[in-house]
Amino acid sequence: MAITAQDVNRLRQETGAGMMDCKKALTEANGDFEAAKDILRKQGQKIASKRADNTTSEGTVLTQVNEEGTSGTVVAFACETEPVSKVADFQNLAQAILETAVSSKATTKEELLAAPQADGRALQEHITDLMGKIGEKLDIIAYETVTADKVVAYNHSNGKLGVLVGLTNTNGTDISEVGKDVAMQIAAMKPLALDKDGIDASIVEREIEIGKEQARAEGKPEAMLEKIAMGKLQKFYKDSTLLNQEFVKDPSLTIAQLLNKTSKGLTVSTFKRVAIGS
Repeated sequence: MAITAQDVNRLRQETGAGMMDCKKALTEANGDFEAAKDILRKQGQKIASKRADNTTSEGTVLTQVNEEGTSGTVVAFACETEPVSKVADFQNLAQAILETAVSSKATTKEELLAAPQADGRALQEHITDLMGKIGEKLDIIAYETVTADKVVAYNHSNGKLGVLVGLTNTNGTDISEVGKDVAMQIAAMKPLALDKDGIDASIVEREIEIGKEQARAEGKPEAMLEKIAMGKLQKFYKDSTLLNQEFVKDPSLTIAQLLNKTSKGLTVSTFKRVAIGS
């Protein structure tokens, strides 16, 4: 049967696929719209399979905190190239992913991908459809939530970095300013954990061995290596754990001291830092 321009445009409006892809799908389906949609979806599945091992180093990171300020969500939706990350369809789907994460209260990425959308289909199917349209691998590379007395979010201006900070013992204090300062500290200084108790034992062992090797290379006596390495470990804790880091805006204070100065007992209970490409 003859495929009209109106038919092609209708399929394009319903699927978002390109004009030529829609015309080809309708032709292959002999004008059957549902069959044509299936053909377009299979095209997305083929691209997803073909590009499964490709690197997704571009994209966008979005955050949202609930009205009460007690729960926050951050998602990172990634693609292969920067131009795709700026396409409206990509940005709209990223926003839909964030909204789905918040409304579904999914506890894992797998649950999020399985969450139904307005048309009844799973979120993963919508991502696969867009892969067919765009021709690149798309993936949710991070999905995190934070719950605390107060949660503060920060998005870096490049759109590729987001932070959630959970604070406890707020005691009714307005912590929005200090919360943002701490979130920006996390964005810039990339702490590995809240304090030394959060550092994995394997990392501690590695840092001790590195400290010993550095001291040995400097010609220090073997009997002194352990003590020197432990001193370097304390420096590592100061640089790599949030509460022990020097506050960027005022190095005379650690983050722990800054929080306690703002309100006695105020501290960070947890944080999440999500970035694309770094």
